[in-house]
Amino acid sequence: MTKRMGYRDWRWLALWWHHFFLLWSTIDGQTRYSIPEELKQGSVVGNLAKDLGLGLSDIFDRKLRVASEAGKQYFSVDAGKGELVVNDRIDREALCGQSASCVLTLQVVTENPLQLHRIEVEIRDINDNSPIFSTEERSLKIAESTAAGIRFPLETAQDQDVGSNSVKSYTLSKDECFSLRIKELSGNRKVPELVLEKPLDREKQSVHELLLTGLDGGNPVKTGTTKIIVTVLDNNDNVPVFKRPLYNVTVQENSVAGSVLLKVEATDADEGVNGEIEYAFAEHTPQSLLSIFQLDSGTGEISLVGPLDYESSAMHEIDITAKDKGVPEMEGHCRVQVVVIDINDNAPEIVLTSDPNPVREDAPRGTVVALISARDVDSGNNGKVTLKLAKGSPFSLKPSFSNNYALVTSGLLDRERFSEYNIEITATDSGSPPLSSKKIIPVSISDVNDNPPVFSQPSYNVYSKENGVPGSILYSVSASDLDFGENAKISYSILDSKVQDVSVSSYVYINSDNGSIYSMHSFDYEKLKVFQIQVQAKDQGSPSLSSNATVHVFILDQNDNAPAVIYPSSAALGSLSHQRMPRSAKAGHLVTKVTAVDADSGHNAWISYKLAEATDASLFTVNLYTGEVRTKRAVSEQDDSSQRLLIEVKDDGEPVQSATVTVSILLEDGLHEPILDLRHKAAEPSKKTGRITLYLILSLASVSVLSLVTFFILAVKCMRNSRSSGSCCMRRTDCDDYKNPRNLQIQLNTDGPIKYVEVLGGDMMSQSQSFRSCMSPMSEYSDFTLIKPSSTTDFKEVISVLDASLPDSTWTFESQQVKFGISILLGMKYF
Repeated sequence: MTKRMGYRDWRWLALWWHHFFLLWSTIDGQTRYSIPEELKQGSVVGNLAKDLGLGLSDIFDRKLRVASEAGKQYFSVDAGKGELVVNDRIDREALCGQSASCVLTLQVVTENPLQLHRIEVEIRDINDNSPIFSTEERSLKIAESTAAGIRFPLETAQDQDVGSNSVKSYTLSKDECFSLRIKELSGNRKVPELVLEKPLDREKQSVHELLLTGLDGGNPVKTGTTKIIVTVLDNNDNVPVFKRPLYNVTVQENSVAGSVLLKVEATDADEGVNGEIEYAFAEHTPQSLLSIFQLDSGTGEISLVGPLDYESSAMHEIDITAKDKGVPEMEGHCRVQVVVIDINDNAPEIVLTSDPNPVREDAPRGTVVALISARDVDSGNNGKVTLKLAKGSPFSLKPSFSNNYALVTSGLLDRERFSEYNIEITATDSGSPPLSSKKIIPVSISDVNDNPPVFSQPSYNVYSKENGVPGSILYSVSASDLDFGENAKISYSILDSKVQDVSVSSYVYINSDNGSIYSMHSFDYEKLKVFQIQVQAKDQGSPSLSSNATVHVFILDQNDNAPAVIYPSSAALGSLSHQRMPRSAKAGHLVTKVTAVDADSGHNAWISYKLAEATDASLFTVNLYTGEVRTKRAVSEQDDSSQRLLIEVKDDGEPVQSATVTVSILLEDGLHEPILDLRHKAAEPSKKTGRITLYLILSLASVSVLSLVTFFILAVKCMRNSRSSGSCCMRRTDCDDYKNPRNLQIQLNTDGPIKYVEVLGGDMMSQSQSFRSCMSPMSEYSDFTLIKPSSTTDFKEVISVLDASLPDSTWTFESQQVKFGISILLGMKYF
């Protein structure tokens, strides 16, 4: 049963043939031209562009060119007309010799895409050569006793033309004793023979001069002539006769010199000297045969003295004569045909029809890279050639016609991995043993912009000191691109963004060539501490590819700000600060406190205080870190009532920045001490303080009782509602407000006796923790705020915060009262 071809098979076959004809465009009947030889240069062969379906613009755009397999460029293309014209003299005889057919094969190559068109130009023979005899004169010696009818072979004329223009006939000048006969041989070859029509009479005519003429079949007819001189000799009864008029022998072309091919043999019926025979080559034997063959004159053995070459000549014809030693000499004739057998002695040859063009790395599979042909001058299986590629390359060979191949891509290409391939092609014939040759074809891969620039790191941290010189370099970013040429040329730019509501381009700019980032102006750490730059690297490919990197610029602080005194306020304004102090002050009495700030940060903002000058340096001391001015000893009656202190405030930067403040202290008698010693206050509370403490306890107790009553009422109400409706009257959030207050705010004022204490519930949604301590420079009063979210808040932290926030000097008995009151408010649960 015959299997029917399905739709898929038809579709595949149609697609294959479609691609085949796209690559190998030939048009039967239109790509074969026929011209006579010897046309003048510039003669038109045919309209090549029209016959191949190409426009005149394609000749330039697709770089049309003609290559000849013969090697020499006999033809070219007229780019203006698209015509194939003769480029050089064409001699058919030089190209094809005696071959009946002479066809020049041309390969027309077009690019973009790369295609091959096979063109055949038949070279027709013209009658431009006359028949030629190798010798102008031939001598024959014939005894007068020779019987009529004897034939003597004559030299054949050679004509380089073929077909009808070759030698067609011979004529002989008139002579009553001789006539001419034409002997037909194999291969349509004709050999003239001289026939003795009647016995010769030496006494009547001892020499006969004949003229042999060879005529070709051209129009007009051309001729060639040779003289034949016949000398009539006295009687010698018998002529040497060869056993065979034609000998055939076959020999391999690799036969070595000295090999005996055959032995010719002739006999003579005469006796004695008249019967002794010598063998020789005919007089007209060309030198080319004499250089290959050797004849033993005594034995008739023919041997080799030179190399045979099947490719030069597949058959040799040798004329042999046998002469006796009688008087007169008599001779016989025979012909030897030596047929040369081809052996595989020529390695195949790989020819590049078109040089390989660079291949784009994104070329699809099947892209034609180069056109290749293979040839072997041997015949038969010895001349059949197959091409093979080495394994591992992304290329393959696609056969076309008459040993022509296309080198095509068969895999993905990546120029970044392999920018060039050296493709090794092996040509092997089918001889025994087979011969092979190799050829390496370099194929370069052209770059495609398929790799974006890559920064050396995705982000950069840049540290720059403030107060730098505008235009100084901050950093140099670098990116690399694996592509090549324009595709690898990188330009840098800064993407637009805002820094403090100002375009980043007003802060920095970048060198587009090398990626160096420069500052536009000097930076001030106190105004700008850090900002980001988005740098883009873009290549010059088409389309261009880019990548980004983030540059974090950190401004480093410099000690460019001197400390600024903010307390005493009068000193901060530049005037003298006046302070009063009782003469009854003891050692350690807090006179005042100098407070300064520094706009710098880190070590540059670490402030220290020092007493630079004093009316009496033994009376006062300044704390190095807090700036508190205290008495070193008790004031005596001898101390001046007016004391002047010059306090120097320095930071820890390099170089050191400093400021000074002048404090004037007036010692007065009977002045009430505004700031009491905390230890004494704790040990000896006044009656007024005791009363306030009592008030505070009563207030807090009242609040606690009120809270308990409220809780009790709500609980009873909730229980009743739950019995009736099964749910609590209070929302969960309401209950939580009482059970677990999330925010506790305490405001404390210790300006002398405690004025107020507030405990407030904060925002239920707040989940942040905040501590805020507000203290006056004199530490005479403090406002402290604590905000802490909790569902299980440990209120011990409240007291710890109070301990940490209030200095020892302000942790007065009133503060202890606050602490005690808070513990009562919280039901003594956390203390």
